Amino acid sequence: MSQHGRDLGTARRDFPVEPLAHWRFVREAVQSGSLQDGQLILRDYSGRGNRLVLTAALPEAAASVKAADILSWEGEGEAGGMSFRNDRCPKGAGYYFRTEKAAPFNNDSMVQGFTIEAVIRLPEPFDEVRHSWMGVLTRQGQGGELGRSGEREVLATVSVSNCKEIQWVSHPANRSTSTTSWSRQLQEGKWCHVAIVNDACRTLLYVNGICDYNSPAEPIAGVAVVEGKGWNIGASEWCGKIDSLFTGAIREIRVTGEPLHPEDWLCKLEDDQVLEGDYEGEPQLRQADNYHFVFIPDPQMQTYLNPEMLMAQTAWIAGHQTDLRLAMTAFVGDLVHNSDALQEWERSSTAVRTLDEAKAPYMMTAGNHDHDGLHTYLSCFGPGRFRDKSYYRGSSPSRYSSYGVKQAGSYSYLWLMADMQHLRADIPWCREVLDSHRGYPTILVSHDIMYAVHNGKVNEPKLSENGALIWEELVRPHNQVFMTVNGHFNGNVHQVRHNAEGQEVIQLLVNYQDRYRGGNGWLRLAQFDEADKKIMFRSFSPWVASLAGAATLRYPDYRFLTGRYEEFELAFDFTERFAFIDSY
Repeated sequence: MSQHGRDLGTARRDFPVEPLAHWRFVREAVQSGSLQDGQLILRDYSGRGNRLVLTAALPEAAASVKAADILSWEGEGEAGGMSFRNDRCPKGAGYYFRTEKAAPFNNDSMVQGFTIEAVIRLPEPFDEVRHSWMGVLTRQGQGGELGRSGEREVLATVSVSNCKEIQWVSHPANRSTSTTSWSRQLQEGKWCHVAIVNDACRTLLYVNGICDYNSPAEPIAGVAVVEGKGWNIGASEWCGKIDSLFTGAIREIRVTGEPLHPEDWLCKLEDDQVLEGDYEGEPQLRQADNYHFVFIPDPQMQTYLNPEMLMAQTAWIAGHQTDLRLAMTAFVGDLVHNSDALQEWERSSTAVRTLDEAKAPYMMTAGNHDHDGLHTYLSCFGPGRFRDKSYYRGSSPSRYSSYGVKQAGSYSYLWLMADMQHLRADIPWCREVLDSHRGYPTILVSHDIMYAVHNGKVNEPKLSENGALIWEELVRPHNQVFMTVNGHFNGNVHQVRHNAEGQEVIQLLVNYQDRYRGGNGWLRLAQFDEADKKIMFRSFSPWVASLAGAATLRYPDYRFLTGRYEEFELAFDFTERFAFIDSY
C-alpha cells in the first residue's frame, strides 16, 4: 500500500466484517425469477434483507426490449459477474436494479463512517458519448429535496465519467453542499476494485488498492437520506429520474458502516503499473553552466482536492532556484477546477505567493477551467500581480495573454503566454510581440495546442484546432519560436516539427491531471545544456520527495517518472538554432 493508503489510519479487524448491504451478481445470488421472465430478484448477502429487484427503465419499452437481451451471466462463482449491455437500447431504455422499498439500507445515513466497494469492468471499446456518466451505485433523490445548495441533481452516486474515471459525488449528512472525488482513468475491459472509504471526517477513493483522491479538508460524515427513496445499481439519476444506464460488467458491491482497512476489503486486484519511475534521487545540474525551465502541468485537481501537492511544488521551486538555476517557471493553465469556488482561487494564489516571496520568476496562462464571467483569473493572476516583476513586459488588450523576457545562460528568452479563449482576438497582439522581438529565442505557452492519440503503446501527437491556428499564425512564420508547451489534454507526448525556414520547433504536451491523485505533484523540468548541445526533460514530484524514504514508498509514488514520454533528451545545437540573433 502506498503512503496515500494510510491517510485514514484504519486498523485491520480481528473479527468478521458485518456489511450494511452486500450483493453478488452471480447465478447463485438469484432468490427468485430469472432474466428470461424479467422478474429477477437478487438476495442480499449481508442478511439484512436489502433485496435487489430487476427494473425496466422504461416499462412501456419492456415488451420490445427484453431483460435477457441486455443482461447476461458470465463465469461462475468468484470469477462470475453480470454483463450489462444497455448501450444496445435506445437512450433511456434498458435495465437496472433497485433496492426494495422496505430495504433497511435505504434509510442508513452511515454517519459513523462507511466503505463502499464495487468490482466492475468497463466496456471495451469504451465510447465517451454512449458510456459517459453511467451509474454503478446511486442513492435516489436530489439534494434540493433537502434544501441543499450546490449540486441538486444527485444525492449520491458512484458513476463513470466520459473519460473512464470513477466519480463519487455525495451530499454528506453533515454539510449543506455536495462533495466530489475522482479517480484516474480506468483501463477498459479489465476488472477493477473501487473502494470509497470514509471515517466520518475524510473520504478517500481507491482503485485497485491505490488511493487517487481524498476529500476536501472540511469534515465529511455520512450520506444524506431522502425519506422513501432507495438505491439504484446500474443506473444514475438526473433531476430525480433515471438517466445513464450501465454498460460493462458488475461482479460484486458491498457497503459497510465503518472505514475498513485494505486487508478487510472484498478482494485485491493488481493495479496496472502503467508508470515507470524511480523512488530515489534529486534533480541536479549535469554541468555547472546548465540551467532549468520548469513547467507546472494543470494543477486543477490538486488545487481542488490535494492543495498540499501544489504547495510542495512551489516551495520546492522557491528553495532550489539558485542551486538548480531554475530560470523560469511556466504554469500551463487550469489553476483551479471550479472557477466559481473561491477557496480554490485562494489555494492556488497562496501556493504561487511562495514564488512571489522568493522572487522566483514565473509566467502564467489561463486554462478553460480558469475562465468565468467575473474574470476571477485576472483578479488573481492578471497583470496586476506582475507589475513589480522586471522580467514581465506587458499584456494583450484582453489582459489574458502576456509576455516576458528572462536571461538564462547565454541568451535572453522571450516567454509568450497566449490565452486559449481570447486566442483569435489576441493573435494580432501576439504577432506584434514576436515581430518586435525577432532576436529573442521564444517559448510559446498556451493551454490548448497539442493532444495525444493512443495507438497501442505509442502516443501520437496531433494539433488541436487552436494548436493549428497557433502554428500557422505564430510559430511557423516566426523563426525565433523554438518551443511550444501546453496542457489541457490528458497524457504526455512530444514532437519536433519544422517551421517555414526549415528550423526545428519542439512541441510538448505536459499533463498529469488524469494520473494518481490528480498528478501526484509531478512537474516537468527542462535542463538546457549549451555545451553538450542538448535539452534534457525529466518529470519530478516535490510532493513525493517530501514523503517518507524510498524504503516505505510503493507504486505509484515515484519521485521521477522514467517512461518514454516523461524522461527524454533532444539534441539541440543552440548556436546553430539561434543564429538568427546575429541578424537583429
